Amino acid sequence: MLKNLSPHLQAVLQALFVTFLWSTSWVLIKIGLQDIPALPFAGLRYTLAFLSLLPFALRRDRLSSLRRLPPGVWFRLVLLGLLFYAVTQGAQFLSLFYLPAVTVNLLLGFTPIIVAALGLALLGEPPTLVQWGGTGLYVVGVLVYFQLDLAPAGQTVGLIVAAVAVLANALSSVLGRHVNRAQELEPTTVTLLSMGIGAIVLLVVGALIQGLPRLSPTNWAIIVWLAVVNSALAFTLWNHTLRTLSAMESSLINNTMLIQIPILAVVFLGERLTWREVGGLALAAAGILIVQLSRRNHVER
Repeated sequence: MLKNLSPHLQAVLQALFVTFLWSTSWVLIKIGLQDIPALPFAGLRYTLAFLSLLPFALRRDRLSSLRRLPPGVWFRLVLLGLLFYAVTQGAQFLSLFYLPAVTVNLLLGFTPIIVAALGLALLGEPPTLVQWGGTGLYVVGVLVYFQLDLAPAGQTVGLIVAAVAVLANALSSVLGRHVNRAQELEPTTVTLLSMGIGAIVLLVVGALIQGLPRLSPTNWAIIVWLAVVNSALAFTLWNHTLRTLSAMESSLINNTMLIQIPILAVVFLGERLTWREVGGLALAAAGILIVQLSRRNHVER
């Protein structure tokens, strides 16, 4: 069915599916953090995801292509792994331990602004005026939803960690677009190498700082699901969409999680949405839609 759609629309739908998987991760992470320290939790998730992808990279043709990669490509893959997995994911898990999910969610909602500026400066992908307008509407929706309630008292450490996650997320979004746009490696290989590098660093650092916990069967079930489905599968598909979508588009689609996560919280965690919050979600959704329709119309001209 997707084959009848344009490549750009296929990439948008695939990216939205990935963000849904990632949104469910927040529910599972909040449950898991009750028993598992944040950094080892994140490290175990992505190390298992890396190991589940490893058999797909052991073919001779892929191994030989890796040997021929120039040092510059290896440097970018290492940097992507450290930024996107070790720093972004580690900081996100840790910030979810210190802060309410809604606060972390709000801070991550400002990633598109940073990505737009970096994409303009580093990738030569200037947003159109309509896309800037859509981005502005998205940010207004985020602010309306959360009513600027950013920092409950005594949570300075959590805010600093969350800010690190936002900046690293923006930088890795631009770098991921740069790596995948060059199409020097298959998306699976990009995911495998960057995830393996970042996950191992994150697991070692997490074990040194917080130790390795004893895990119950429920803990293992959460970690394995997050590793295989919400990481290995999802990140491979995400890297594939980055071949088509710009850094700004990818970042905005990624931030539909700000809409999906509250809905999942209502369904699975028993939380409620006020009319103001529903209005904020609607504004944010409209901003995302404007950016996507603007991109599609620009391509079709």
